[in-house]
Amino acid sequence: MPAGITAGDSSGQPGSDFAELARRISAAGLLRRRPLYYTVRFGLVGLALAGGVAAFLALGASWAQLIVAVAMAGVFGQLGLAAHDLAHRQVFSRRRSSEIGGLLVANLLLGMSYGWWMNKHTRHHANPNHEGKDPDVSPEILVWSQRQARKAQGIPRFMGKHQAVLFLPLLTLEGLNLSFSSFKALRSPAMKRPVLEGTLLVAHFLLYFGGLFLVLSPLQALAFIAVHQGLFGVYLGSVFAPNHKGMPMIEEGTRLDFLRRQVLTSRNVRGGVLVDAFMGGLNYQIEHHLFPSMPTPALGEAQIITERYCAELGIPYHQTGLLASYGEALRHLRSVGQPLRDGH
Repeated sequence: MPAGITAGDSSGQPGSDFAELARRISAAGLLRRRPLYYTVRFGLVGLALAGGVAAFLALGASWAQLIVAVAMAGVFGQLGLAAHDLAHRQVFSRRRSSEIGGLLVANLLLGMSYGWWMNKHTRHHANPNHEGKDPDVSPEILVWSQRQARKAQGIPRFMGKHQAVLFLPLLTLEGLNLSFSSFKALRSPAMKRPVLEGTLLVAHFLLYFGGLFLVLSPLQALAFIAVHQGLFGVYLGSVFAPNHKGMPMIEEGTRLDFLRRQVLTSRNVRGGVLVDAFMGGLNYQIEHHLFPSMPTPALGEAQIITERYCAELGIPYHQTGLLASYGEALRHLRSVGQPLRDGH
């Protein structure tokens, strides 16, 4: 895939191409709600969470709790995917129901602000991989293009030299970063319900830290937090990194219609049922970006329709395996850091 999309790239026939794809998707019935699927899926995640808490209480002050920490990292990852689907209104058609569910799952169970993440993720969906508009490729710690690398100062300049090697270790901090950013965002004017969200966040951490330090010794509690939060961050990063990292970056002034903007900057990941479950359907990233409210179980069928349609139009459609997707992302990180290693 090309490294970037620059101003002047052709956008084909604006609007009409996506309209035809949307017609085909709608005719296949892929946008209808799937209440049974989400009832079963969320029910299983809830049972796993309850089972983890029960195991934690039964074991008491034991180093075997680190096994529980590993399992709960996976449960928290699935809760994050559930919050994602709720935010996109894949579960409920009504905004209020989606918000209530999102606040309970994200704020209370995960310790992450639903409002802050929703604002950030909406901007990402509108302009994926756009250097000036997508917050997910903002050069705050890492750099995502050689242009960013040449302009980098401070932490991004230091980290960018070896960011491909540092990427996995940095993911261990992602869970804590989400919580820190959530509390920081409570002071933002963009936050609609800062008191409610703040209260739920505080309740989460009172339960989380209170339970750990009441049941475990201080050293055991700290080890539990390190293992749980570290693996939780790696899980999230393993799910989200393959979606866009290493795909073309869009520069300011580029004109692309909606269909091409979403398809060219996204990567699908093959792998079958296990990958579908691990990534919560986000392995169908192209279809998810084109139809954000499409329920997860419909994405596989939508993938077939979308890939065939892109072939008709001659639009590059990128799909690869899970391990290969990580390789592409890491090679991209190393490539864009080259100007820093060369001393530019």
